[in-house]
Amino acid sequence: MRNPALFLFFSILSFGLAKAQSVVNISGSVSDSSGHQLSQVTVTILGQFSSTVTTNEGNYFIRSNKKDFSLKFTLLGYNPQTINFSNNGSSNLVVNVSLSVNIGELEQVNITDKKNQLSNASTINIGDVGAVPLVSGNFESILKTLPGVSTNNELSAQYSVRGGNFDENLIYLNDIEINHPILVRNGQQEGLSFINSDLVSKAKFSAGGFESKYGDKLSSVLDIKYEKPDSNHFVVGLSLLNSAVSSKMRFKHSFLLAGLRYKNNSSVLLRHDEKGNYKPNFGDGQFLYQYDFSPKFNLNLFTTLNLGRFQLNPISKVTQFSTLGTKFRLDVDYDGKEIDDYRTFGTALTATYSPQSNLVIKFINSFFKTVERENYNILGSYYLNDDEVGTPFINGSIKPLGDRGIYFDFGNNNLSTSVLSSDIKVDQNFGSHVFSWGLGAQTSNSNDRLEEFNYVDSTNSTVQPNYQGVVNANNNLTITNLNTYIQDSYTLSNFTDLQLGVRASFNSLSQQFLISPRLLLAYRPSGDNKILRFSAGVYQQPPSYRTIRNIDGMLNLRQKAQRSYNTSVGYEYAFDALGTRLKFVSESYFKYSDYLIPYKIDNLQIKYLANRTSKGFAYGTDFSIGGEFVKDMVSYFRLSLMHANENLRSESTSQSGKPIYLGYIKRPTDQRVNFSVFFQDKLLSNPSYKVHVNAVYGSRLPIGPLQNSKYLDNFYIPAYKRVDIGFSKDFLDEASKKKPKFLSKNFSSVILFCEIFNLLNIDNTVSYLWLKDGRGTQYAVPNFLTDRQINVKLIVKFKGRRNIGR
Repeated sequence: MRNPALFLFFSILSFGLAKAQSVVNISGSVSDSSGHQLSQVTVTILGQFSSTVTTNEGNYFIRSNKKDFSLKFTLLGYNPQTINFSNNGSSNLVVNVSLSVNIGELEQVNITDKKNQLSNASTINIGDVGAVPLVSGNFESILKTLPGVSTNNELSAQYSVRGGNFDENLIYLNDIEINHPILVRNGQQEGLSFINSDLVSKAKFSAGGFESKYGDKLSSVLDIKYEKPDSNHFVVGLSLLNSAVSSKMRFKHSFLLAGLRYKNNSSVLLRHDEKGNYKPNFGDGQFLYQYDFSPKFNLNLFTTLNLGRFQLNPISKVTQFSTLGTKFRLDVDYDGKEIDDYRTFGTALTATYSPQSNLVIKFINSFFKTVERENYNILGSYYLNDDEVGTPFINGSIKPLGDRGIYFDFGNNNLSTSVLSSDIKVDQNFGSHVFSWGLGAQTSNSNDRLEEFNYVDSTNSTVQPNYQGVVNANNNLTITNLNTYIQDSYTLSNFTDLQLGVRASFNSLSQQFLISPRLLLAYRPSGDNKILRFSAGVYQQPPSYRTIRNIDGMLNLRQKAQRSYNTSVGYEYAFDALGTRLKFVSESYFKYSDYLIPYKIDNLQIKYLANRTSKGFAYGTDFSIGGEFVKDMVSYFRLSLMHANENLRSESTSQSGKPIYLGYIKRPTDQRVNFSVFFQDKLLSNPSYKVHVNAVYGSRLPIGPLQNSKYLDNFYIPAYKRVDIGFSKDFLDEASKKKPKFLSKNFSSVILFCEIFNLLNIDNTVSYLWLKDGRGTQYAVPNFLTDRQINVKLIVKFKGRRNIGR
């Protein structure tokens, strides 16, 4: 089955290189009423799913596959403009447009200086999210196709960036920092991520070198926006794994966004090598309402409720694996069950005031409360043998039967976390400067009760059961963080932009006052198809409840902030090839950390060695190339090379009192090579039929038993290899030969997907079960991820009446 599947995969990639010729080429420039060129103007051909943005000089280029079309120009803070073309006989058009300011849209105030697009962040194509075949269905999963991002678990929304762990990543929604659950141990338990893809208007991701306005973490930033729609939308999505309903409504003085989601991936888990009765049920609701009291003032209210329950009654497990060329088989019979509950409630109120057109002031208040409960009590009776059981040794004796034994996992954990935050953020233009500053305060409380242990007992052993992972703790901790930032983005010349910023913070636990300066320099040679970037900065992450909780549940209340010195050099180049416009991006980076908290990873859980410290480094290079290899369908390829090491500090010191370091070892996230492809194609004879391929490769990861010293972790999780493919039919595509009248009358889009997850049916390992036989030999029994699975998905967008707001 695998060889034909590989042939199909590469045939699809080869077929996609055929590029359909355009009918009309449109180019031109966009300016404001005073003649200044406008960058980042979105230029869209209505009904053709084709769009682009203007360059920093205000120029654009786009193609239409029809001679009758409508061209729409939109930019935050300006009135949109639509131009209709009918029976145009020319194959090349020059269309220059002037946009007028819309002072009534507070979100669209001209604060982002159009001559300053300083950012290390890449813009995520929101239209691709629904097309990428993803078994988890979470928005964050698309990040795993981006440069610098590593992953080895398709069930989880967690990701690591450039050698960091998931806790080092920032996630913002409408300028509100989002936290995530702590107790989730594996992808089966993980339900719906915080971000609702149907409500997202914009998304940016930075793998490093991010601005001072973002918070105190070491690795990356994901910046999500839910914003005012340009018309009413009502979307329904149904699949074998999840369902969703979303609505966007725009009124004269306000707008409303609402989304409901439900997820049940039991059909995926039932094919898992661990057989049992799986009952995963996850759901959430999100609502955002904004009212404009005047052209200068509005209030925005956001509310979310996320509920999840995972229940498992395991029955049996059969795992076949190899060690040093010998094949083994593990048979397990289970008794017991697992019940996990996760609940998150959050609300945020944002007041936005714009006393003048070049000034925006935001006052943001938010409160989030998460309650996590996990209860598992599972006994496994196992039989471990190899394929040579019963065969004679050279001396004529018979090789004994395999080992029998039991292992027992118990846990009764409850964690309640509440986070209260208040922030003031100000953005203002001063000529060629974009000046930003802010103040913030956050108080978090964690009430944690931990009770867990496990043991393994081989009945061939004469020793007592070996109890491991014993945790018994009651913790209650409140931490307050104060922060402020200031940054200035300045145009030095027509080709050079500079951004200088500094961030300061105070943590009540560590009693540290931290200062983090940051710099970003961008150079654009003439021609506007190249950008050179250099960034440098200090990034510090104050201690949190998650990092100070040791592997035994005890707290290290003397922990200090982690610190990293980052620098990077990037290059972007846009060029024409293969009949289309392509974009090549590369970035090399080096990160040195003189103070880190070491950790071990068990499946999804990060287990901190909270009483230890280390120093470390990470360096690497990211490459990506993308473009419309097929008309109106963006595809991209990326390659990331990275190396991450750390050097643990000894618990003792030298006679002179200087710290002793034990030597450099690989960090748990030291995944040297990552490669991904997201490729889209369509039938030339009927373009409404499309194919979407997502392929990911991640090299091996270091691992070892939790109880071992990190310096004894000489085992590896094998390389992660996965190919997912989706086929879609858009019944109302502009290129459809026949459109059903009923669908055309009532819906704006009806798309049916058929997806095959893990097309090549590769057994990927996510973690290990560590067992010993009666002779004391330890075996690493792999826990495999999901195998091949078919999913059917339907996305229906109802026709909405276009409202005319202010």
